[in-house]
Amino acid sequence: MTRNIGTIDRIIRVVVGLAALSLVFIGPKSLWGLLGLIPLATAAIGWCPPYAMLGIKTCRSSTTG
Repeated sequence: MTRNIGTIDRIIRVVVGLAALSLVFIGPKSLWGLLGLIPLATAAIGWCPPYAMLGIKTCRSSTTG
């Protein structure tokens, strides 16, 4: 898989993912917060399937893995 997520995009995904995941433990304690795992996973691997389908790239180079 070719990386298609840049550094700033990854940071935003981590922040949003952690914020959503925190809903499982604090606040309304909803299992919907588990959806925060999706942006965390895409930030960890540096590849986003919807970006790939739409041809979007936010990284500078197209290095693999």
